[in-house]
Amino acid sequence: MEILTARLLLREWRDSDREPFARLCADPAAMEFLRPLPDRAAADQLVDRISAHVNHHGWGFWAAELRESREFIGFIGIQCPRLTYPFSPCTEIGWRLAPQHWGRGYATEGARASLRVGFERLGLEEIVSFCAAGNARSREVMHRIGMAFSGHFHHPAMPEDHPLRAQCLFRITASRFAGLPPG
Repeated sequence: MEILTARLLLREWRDSDREPFARLCADPAAMEFLRPLPDRAAADQLVDRISAHVNHHGWGFWAAELRESREFIGFIGIQCPRLTYPFSPCTEIGWRLAPQHWGRGYATEGARASLRVGFERLGLEEIVSFCAAGNARSREVMHRIGMAFSGHFHHPAMPEDHPLRAQCLFRITASRFAGLPPG
């Protein structure tokens, strides 16, 4: 499954995405609110896991590229998380874009298209998203795509004293999404 938006192509991963994704995962700004990956091998393993999800389900965290230039900019999409959360089972929406592409509305544009796939093609009833409590940029995207704050929780993979342990949970239902203005 490929998804076209006005400016983006969300698609299956390619081997040529590995190098720019490894650079993205090594960027301190991009990883400020995520667990850092120790090296290129870990970034490649993450690509393998994400790609396997897409191949298995036909959807997932798709590679995101700019339609005009064909430049890989990160990922956007929906997936079934590997970890068990207090609100599991669930389908989550997420994104990770290279910082030079922040502030241009790409995350919002791709996330809206991903929600449309989840609700209109896959028939999901609810999609969640979560981020570190201090991640204002991601929280703003969640608000812009119509998600509602649903409380805090502790990330199960983070140690008790880790600064990223406190997370914010957002939700959107199919009926709420259907009632949002297009765009």
